[in-house]
Amino acid sequence: MPNNSLSDRVFEQAAARFPTPFHLYDEQGIRDRARRLKAAFSWCPDFREYFAVKALPNPAVLRILGEEGCGLDCSSATELMLAERCGFRGDAIMFSANAMPPEEFDQARALDAYINLDDLSDIDLLLAHGGIPETVCLRFNPGGDFAIGNTIMGNPGEAKYGMPADQLETGLFRLKALGAKAFGLHAFLSSNTMAPSYYPELAGILLRLGKSLSEKTALRFAFINLSGGIGIPYRPDQSEVDIRAVGDAIRQVYEAECPAGGVAVKSELGRWMTGPCGWLVTRAVHEKKIHRDYIGVDACAVDLMRPAMYGAYHHITVCGKGDQPLDHVYDVTGCLCENNDKFAVQRPLPEIHPGDLLVIHDTGAHGYSMGYNYNGRLRSAEVLRTRDGDFRLIRRAETPADYFATLDF
Repeated sequence: MPNNSLSDRVFEQAAARFPTPFHLYDEQGIRDRARRLKAAFSWCPDFREYFAVKALPNPAVLRILGEEGCGLDCSSATELMLAERCGFRGDAIMFSANAMPPEEFDQARALDAYINLDDLSDIDLLLAHGGIPETVCLRFNPGGDFAIGNTIMGNPGEAKYGMPADQLETGLFRLKALGAKAFGLHAFLSSNTMAPSYYPELAGILLRLGKSLSEKTALRFAFINLSGGIGIPYRPDQSEVDIRAVGDAIRQVYEAECPAGGVAVKSELGRWMTGPCGWLVTRAVHEKKIHRDYIGVDACAVDLMRPAMYGAYHHITVCGKGDQPLDHVYDVTGCLCENNDKFAVQRPLPEIHPGDLLVIHDTGAHGYSMGYNYNGRLRSAEVLRTRDGDFRLIRRAETPADYFATLDF
């Protein structure tokens, strides 16, 4: 269920020091999850997690993950700059192409990052912008639906990412002619899945495909990259995926397909790593009773876009009212001029009054990072709860000067 590892007192203490709204992240929680993931793959000496920067692009968090042995998954020039400033380079960076401006290949090659190619046309772009490294990764898209048993987990046939197997083979022969010696395979076939069989199934697909391509091209099969996709329990009736069991299931697949070893395993988890370790702390500022009962808060979709964009569920608690009955039904809304600016729709909650402190759970991934400035609304601050229980401002709230900074009057 949603992460209740922090007490109401923690949120109240943070709100006494920083104006709402703000995102609060728990350093110890992030470290614990990084260590749990590493332990789950301890059987694989070459395992490495490349945290998806897009999930939570804050230097304080990236440095914490670096201290825990993680690399970074980057997909833009700005993310590469952020990685470099945080001390990452070389094989600590995985750079995934996706309709990429050519100069970004130059930047990634200058950092000696792993390059993950998305399309055959990327090969010549890379050749002209930085050159072909000895080890190159290619992104696989099998097409159709991706199913485990009778359950469809994703629709790669509708996804813009990756190449079918025949194009991978063509690309590898071309890369070999240009000097490549080894390759990795990457695939992202499902998002936010709670099925523990997803990663093991994907690992088997990539290992079998990689062995076949290695035999055909005589290139060394260096690694598989399982990307992201493991979900978190946003709803109270959901249970967390047992990451240790997932790691063990992958070990069994790996030993069956690669008994001699030699193929590294990598992941690019974002949501699983930090999602449960973040909360959006906001205060009720308005109560409205018309055809429904509404509670307006001082946060809006600018601070957390997922409910408005996807209809996504985020659990909400009210500080100091955890023992009160959920006998009121509210739409919890922000202040944007859009009717989908709602954090909850017809949600049973305890009675709420203006001034009450609300906590929106599991915002540590794809929360702040998806923010925008519609209606001229300004994005909130980010606060880190440190291991010693103190609070540190790791990103100030935006000001009107930030909003106007790019305008020429």
